[in-house]
Formats: sequence, structure tokens, C-alpha cells
Amino acid sequence: MQLEESIRHELARPEKDILLMTHIVLGYPSLEVNRQVISQMVANGVELIEMQIPFSEPMADGPTIVRANQEALAAGTTVAACLEFAEEMCRTHKTSFLFMTYYNILYKFGIEEFFKKARQIGIKGFIIPDLPPEEGEDFWRLAGEYDIAPILIYAPTSTEARMQELAKSAQGFIYCVARKGVTGQQTDFDNDFESYMARCRRGATGLPLAVGFGISSRADIAYLTGKADIGVIGTATINLVDKEGPEAVGPFIAGLR
Repeated sequence: MQLEESIRHELARPEKDILLMTHIVLGYPSLEVNRQVISQMVANGVELIEMQIPFSEPMADGPTIVRANQEALAAGTTVAACLEFAEEMCRTHKTSFLFMTYYNILYKFGIEEFFKKARQIGIKGFIIPDLPPEEGEDFWRLAGEYDIAPILIYAPTSTEARMQELAKSAQGFIYCVARKGVTGQQTDFDNDFESYMARCRRGATGLPLAVGFGISSRADIAYLTGKADIGVIGTATINLVDKEGPEAVGPFIAGLR
């Protein structure tokens, strides 16, 4: 899979102890602001960017990202517009881009048509939180055919047996949710978290580990270094754009490592 190869290549660099993945909601507050934010993220060293196609019921997301989804949809953001924007970003920047969304978006668009378009654009992975490997048979088959990594999610409630089962279908990396609940709340790192990460590492059977949900500072990234391969920054950048504008994103990203 090209995504895992890209991650391994970046991690092999002497200066790369941990990679950064960021999250944006397409169309919030606008595609033009998205364009500015992505440019700053790339310029300041982000290795992966998760572009969320807005959905009306984003079940895995906390209040900030739910609001961003709702406002993007209210402003008229469409799947077609998201695909067109993603094509522009993949053509403009060398960073690894992923789509994050919910399965109904793919289902309504047409599963294979969505894979085909994403492959043409240059998307390297999909994060679909509401699709377990026991469902959506076509999705898992097409992921292999189109070489687009299906990213699966571990939670603190996942048993080691379940982790190993999920890893059989996963490619690219495993997304480890840092705590119970939805995105956006601060995460406290403690002994339970370290035990959880050890289970994740065993269960992932060699795949890189990304950690997200509540990661928002240089101290968080420093703590994760050596425990995870990728730190995921999501709600923090959305809040920053809301409060200080897109120009604040570059210095924030630059200060994380």
C-alpha cells in the first residue's frame, strides 16, 4: 500500500521522531479558507492531511466538528465540490491526503465510482468511522483494487482480540482514539493510556499507529513521541482558525515539534 510506504519513508528520516496529521472539514468556514490553511500546514511540515467531507450526522465527532459539518452543509458544500477541491490540493501539494467521511456519502455517490475518483485525484486513504470490516464487502474489496488504504480505528474499549481482528482489514496505519467519547475534549495521559498504547502496538501487527482525539499542544506531541508514529491534530486547528484566522495555523503547526 502506497500510504504505509510513504509513512515509513518519512519516519526513516533522522529528524522525524513522529509525524503530524491534521484534520479539516471541507467547506468550513469556506473552501478558500481551507486552501489557505492547507498551504500553511504543508509549509510547516505536516505529513498527512485528513479532509472531512461534511455529513449531516457525524457520529464520531464532538461539538466543534459537528458544528463545522453543519455550517459547511448549510453553505452549500457538496460532495462534487469536495472532490474538485481535493484534486486541486493533491495536484498542488506533495503531502499525503486522506478522505474522512461516513459510509452513506460513498453509498449515495456509488462505492466504486467514489474509489475510482479518489484514485484519480491522488487520495491515499479513507477513514470511515461507521463502517466495520464485517459490513460493506464491496468497500474492502475495492480498497485493495484501487490501492487506497482503509484506516481502521482502535478505542480504549477495544479488546486485544478485536484489535487483531481489525488489523486484518486495515492498511496504511491504525487510528488509535486516545480516550472514550468524541473528538475535541482534552486528553489526559496516564498509566492506563500507556497500557492501552501497548495493547494497540501488539494488536496492530506492525502497522504504524496514529493517536488522535484531544491532541492539541507541543507537550502532547512530545509525550506521544516514541509511543505513536503519528500525532493527529483536529479540533485545535479549527478552533484556532475560528478565533485568530487562518494565518495563525502556520506558527501553531511549526511549534508542535
